[in-house]
Amino acid sequence: MLNDIQPDMDDGVGFENQVEEPVAMVEEIQSGDEDANSNESSWSMDCSTVLRVKTLHISSPILAAKSPFFYKLFSNGMRESEQRHVTLRINASEEAALMELLNFMYSNNLSVTTAPELLDVLMAADKFEVASCMRYCSRLLRNLPMTPESALLYLDLPSSVLMAEAVQPLTDAAKQYLAARYKDITKYQEEVMALPLAGIEAILSSDDLQIASEDAVYDFVLKWARAQYPKLEERREVLGSRLARFIRFPYMTCRKLKKVLTSNDFDHEVSSKLVLEALFFKAEAPHRQRSLAAEESASLNRRFIERAYKYRPVKVVEFELPRQQCVVYLDLKREECENLFPSGRVYSQAFHLGGQGFFLSAHCNMDQQSSFHCFGLFLGMQEKGSVSFAVDYEFAARSKPTEEFVSKYKGNYTFTGGKAVGYRNLFAIPWTSFMADDSLYFINGILHLRAELTIRH
Repeated sequence: MLNDIQPDMDDGVGFENQVEEPVAMVEEIQSGDEDANSNESSWSMDCSTVLRVKTLHISSPILAAKSPFFYKLFSNGMRESEQRHVTLRINASEEAALMELLNFMYSNNLSVTTAPELLDVLMAADKFEVASCMRYCSRLLRNLPMTPESALLYLDLPSSVLMAEAVQPLTDAAKQYLAARYKDITKYQEEVMALPLAGIEAILSSDDLQIASEDAVYDFVLKWARAQYPKLEERREVLGSRLARFIRFPYMTCRKLKKVLTSNDFDHEVSSKLVLEALFFKAEAPHRQRSLAAEESASLNRRFIERAYKYRPVKVVEFELPRQQCVVYLDLKREECENLFPSGRVYSQAFHLGGQGFFLSAHCNMDQQSSFHCFGLFLGMQEKGSVSFAVDYEFAARSKPTEEFVSKYKGNYTFTGGKAVGYRNLFAIPWTSFMADDSLYFINGILHLRAELTIRH
């Protein structure tokens, strides 16, 4: 038997428990003259076997104050003074959660503590529109240890307006948990590949993915989508409407953007728009990019925000005539340079010249002659093997006070697969001078580097 809740006034609520699956209750709201002749609102549902009927004595003012659902129920269903009994029909499995909910509305407290029990109460609170209980359940769930399974459950809660607002901190915590757990996608690839769409979205929304480049993010998204949605039309819909906004196309290489245009996985109109937007972003002046990124960040659209890639993005300008040549721009933040000390290095994304892949790498080195730390810049060729490739190169950096690029070193080198060339002390100063507050080479906290490569004939 259900325990009675002692009332402030002797109203009654009857509960009909049924063994079938629950179905939605429908309030038949009457209007006009019919409403004036009505003594109560009737609650109807599909015919089902009633297991038992129990009566609880409650205080309608308390329930009505906590819940718009009960406010409407009592104001419509008990309009006449002699009408002091209304009936709710629930599924048998909902009984415990509903009793907890009613007790909460009296005491502002719950006796249940486990995640499954709290979720049951949360669902009951959503059904009966008790926002204060939903927020309370959300807070308790947020304080419990989270698992991938529970995080996915929280992301899959009903999407009613009341629920979404009440559990927003809980869903945010679930997204943060998944993003932190799976920030190294390659380490948990099999596990991540099995995640549902909401879990993938949570991971891709993070700025802290431990990923080589945005090209790798794109490749992973395609691999997941092809596995989860083998039908092309479904895959195109999910990629275009859900996942594309989490891929940061402006930080993909031009070679990969060309593949996006020819990919059958994206609707052509969608891919064209994404690639055009990315190319415009790459062509904008840096100060305009930062302004745009700030605006997009404020609107919670992250596609213009750079992640902490393993390989730093570069901007490349290519020329075919009169000689095969490319100009590569690499920007490093002051904190990225600080993290190089005492013997670190950072690599750029690959870029191509004459069909060969190259990269830049920045190092903190020991100066061989003076035995102090210094900043070095190197140019390497990706392909291993016996390929021989002769290149003229020039390194330059922006420098105060003009903030123009100033040439630092020129040279030529014949590459064979896997070899690199560069300068151990690019600026010919100690590391402490390079990193000093009055350094000539950091402009608004950014080190701007340029490498110009020309194929020698």
